[in-house]
Amino acid sequence: MNKGYLAKIIARDSQGLKLISACCFQAKVNIGELKYLKKNQIFLIFLQRFNRENKKNKEKINSVCKFEFVEYVKSKNIDQKDKDLILELFAIDLIKNKNKFEINLIFNNNSFITLSTEIVEVTLEDQNKI
Repeated sequence: MNKGYLAKIIARDSQGLKLISACCFQAKVNIGELKYLKKNQIFLIFLQRFNRENKKNKEKINSVCKFEFVEYVKSKNIDQKDKDLILELFAIDLIKNKNKFEINLIFNNNSFITLSTEIVEVTLEDQNKI
């Protein structure tokens, strides 16, 4: 049985993060499926993205994007009480601020989430095709 190719991309710098950002462009994210595990310093996003690696195929894939070593998270223009809210991810951006990094998750409706970290360690892992 051919299960097809499911991606696992690990980013440790801005180039890798740009690749993950391109793969996640227009991915749908349910606010109820954002998880910050403060004790473990892990931020998880469960998303439904298009398979952009396969140009002729517009299949959707359930994926998990894991950000490690996250010291704190802040969000803007996101109603976190609305667990049914679906946002569309436009980009993942990296900014170096002194000795820290800020990873910005930019969504539609001028909403975003900023992750503060000292180390860039991001994994995009496909779970299954939809």
